[in-house]
Amino acid sequence: MASGTVAVAPNSCCFHVSSAKPRFHSILMNHPPKSSLRMRAQGLGISETFSDLRRQGRVAFIPYITAGDPDLSTTAKALKLLDCCGADIIELGLPYNNPILDGPVIQASNKRALAGKTNMEAVISMLKEVVPQISCPIVIYSYYNLILARRSEWFLSALEDAGAKGIIVPDLPFEESADLKREAAKKNIDMVLLTTPTTTKKKMKAISDASEGFIYLVSSAGVTGARDTVNRQVQFLLKEIKEKTAKPVAVGFGISKPEHVKQLSLWGADGVIVGSAIVKLLGEANSTEDGLKHVESFVASLTAALPRGDQGLGEEHASSFILQQRR
Repeated sequence: MASGTVAVAPNSCCFHVSSAKPRFHSILMNHPPKSSLRMRAQGLGISETFSDLRRQGRVAFIPYITAGDPDLSTTAKALKLLDCCGADIIELGLPYNNPILDGPVIQASNKRALAGKTNMEAVISMLKEVVPQISCPIVIYSYYNLILARRSEWFLSALEDAGAKGIIVPDLPFEESADLKREAAKKNIDMVLLTTPTTTKKKMKAISDASEGFIYLVSSAGVTGARDTVNRQVQFLLKEIKEKTAKPVAVGFGISKPEHVKQLSLWGADGVIVGSAIVKLLGEANSTEDGLKHVESFVASLTAALPRGDQGLGEEHASSFILQQRR
């Protein structure tokens, strides 16, 4: 979150109803929850996840966190927590020393991760352990120089081995993305492309046709970071894109409040992407436990604002769920 504070909901998605002991205690102790009552099948790809959500009448909640902020142990716990608390897809950023499309909060998270010596090999190793324990598809957010430094074939093979389902390369021009997209397809990795409010109609159509998994609609010009309101133009952009394609459209950049995600769902978004607000809570906390507590409560406030369809969890079901433990 670029500035200000994030409101934290009093009730969270993973707390014991009758106990002050937090649900994520098991995650801190590396004993994540056993299963989700949302009954999402483990190992689904991005497209299959969106299809499943559409059948349920639900909008995808897609949180973003930076790998290694404040450390990879916390990242692993956060991935498990987000998975159990309502995430449908998780976007994981690889730390980079010049994240030009990101605002102050995510830039700071990249600096913290790099200061902690987070590198690609360590991230891949962490994902190999965590991905089999969660049901959310992981989409990697990486600047292009990180891919070039490792060679695209090695990079994509590593993501495939780690179980990642998609990749977003925010600084790679659409006109230069075809080769990487072909290579990614060979590794069963969807390449998600971005379109913005300043993209021409002709180019937006081409991006929509080429994007895999979903279309990433950037809500406003500029860098990532929390904003007070959602750009009204997004409503018309969603309508325009959906008139040309049946692919799901997820909106990101500046989404940080329950009223934002509710508004986007009413405008027809298939998914909402929330990054800076979560990164701030996790990366700037006094401790891992405090950070996870705040993230848990904040995520609960966001997912509660989204349409739940036929598969929403009632309080009784949630109470039952939190007593389970994953095998």
